Amino acid sequence: MEFSEKLQRLRTGKGLTQEQLAKQLYVSRTAISKWESGKGYPNIDSLKSISAFFSVTIDELLSSEELIDLAETENASNIKRIYNIISGMMDVLTVGLIVLPIYGELQGNNVYHVNLLSITHLSRIDIGIYWVIYLLIIGLGIAKLAFVLFDKERLCSITSKASIVTSAIAICLFSAAREPYATILLFLFFVVKIYLLLKQIGTKQK
Repeated sequence: MEFSEKLQRLRTGKGLTQEQLAKQLYVSRTAISKWESGKGYPNIDSLKSISAFFSVTIDELLSSEELIDLAETENASNIKRIYNIISGMMDVLTVGLIVLPIYGELQGNNVYHVNLLSITHLSRIDIGIYWVIYLLIIGLGIAKLAFVLFDKERLCSITSKASIVTSAIAICLFSAAREPYATILLFLFFVVKIYLLLKQIGTKQK
């Protein structure tokens, strides 16, 4: 008997609806529906809760093959979570590019390196564009970390792609503005984010 059938039988044996069981296990009704339809398995913590609630062992709930599949799925999920956290933190750390003295400031015949807050030779529009780009990247990083916290995998994926596109635009802008240090740092961040995204895709395919 498959796990989905066992769970449904245990639930109906106690006279519970999917919603009532979901409240007992502190999960959504959608999760219960997904498990009972055979479209997925609970994670280890939820599996322990099911085992305790129905007073059955985990071995009674899952076959050895299902346990192996669950362990592999859990491991892949944890790896993707780590990649998302690293990628999100990198976007948040972009705030460092605002305060680092990496922008050329013309003063007479000399060029001094200052941070974004100290630039005066650029127009307000140019400075505004720089700020919008940086704040957008930082905002995407904060959003991604929030999505990781709430297990919103699809939104994490969308945010990752939006961050990469925004970083590519930023690289082009700073390169055109002849800001080599900002361009190099953004490019390094960009390469790492591409690498993390490819690793996530590789993890999904395994």
